[in-house]
Amino acid sequence: MNIYLAKRLFALIPVLFVVSLVIFLIIHITPGDPATVMLGESATAQDIEALREQLGLNLPLYQQYTEWLMKVFRGDLGESYFMKETVLQSILSHLSPTISLAILAQIVALAIAIPIGIKAAIRRGTATDQTIMGFSLLGMAVPSFLLALFLILLVGVKLQWLPVAGYKPLEMGLWTHLKYLILPSLSLGAIQAALITRMTRSSMLEVLNTNYIKTARAKGVKERGVIYKHALRIAFLPILTVIGQTFGGLITGAVVTESIFNIPGIGQLIINSVERRDYAVIQGVVLFVTTAYVVINLIVDVLYGMIDPRVRLERK
Repeated sequence: MNIYLAKRLFALIPVLFVVSLVIFLIIHITPGDPATVMLGESATAQDIEALREQLGLNLPLYQQYTEWLMKVFRGDLGESYFMKETVLQSILSHLSPTISLAILAQIVALAIAIPIGIKAAIRRGTATDQTIMGFSLLGMAVPSFLLALFLILLVGVKLQWLPVAGYKPLEMGLWTHLKYLILPSLSLGAIQAALITRMTRSSMLEVLNTNYIKTARAKGVKERGVIYKHALRIAFLPILTVIGQTFGGLITGAVVTESIFNIPGIGQLIINSVERRDYAVIQGVVLFVTTAYVVINLIVDVLYGMIDPRVRLERK
């Protein structure tokens, strides 16, 4: 297991290097002078030149990248010109709402998708199966922002059960924290649930038709044990891949949902930074988010090896 983990960690090095290079080049090759864009058209030539000097934009591009990369290795992602704080401080102050929203949305998705995906596989070809697949197709087709607006109108405005926008930290109480996240997590989790449901069904169908499961049934193992103890464990590997990808997407792709529900998370930080042309924050946040996505996929790979030892043996 240690060799497998070491190989996976070593494989991350070129990936992260390419990611850092692409992020840096996208920001710096984009047409227009960053200092001029940040200060606006009313800025004087002296102010623009001073900001270019402060940001190191007068240096050759390769030297800018090398210095930025060395700072990143030391945990220094730069400083926000507008918020007057380090980029790392900005990310950490906006990370908690995004993590809370992503975890709650993933719980919603799994609570819906796994049971009904298994039910659809067991009742393949029946009305139950077709109904579940119909709803999952509808869930994948409906955009999250449209579902969010519908939930706000129905649950927040008409029924007035939950607040329609805002965020309260966990320190103010669990229920106070959760009630502000229920609607956004439902709008995000329902879309992810549709994808996981379809993957659970197809993966379970493939396993339920194997000789291994037929043998278990022939030996008199109860159907509940066949499904949840034998079939689900094998079928869970592709499901785990989708869970990892969707969780990464929930952390990195909740920009629209955070904007609709006015949640001060990473997505809102990115939007505000783009509007202000705060290049250091944009660069740092994109690098942080990309690294988080890569790490989540690494965790999924490690879980693969733990659940099924054959994965470790195949990759030696």
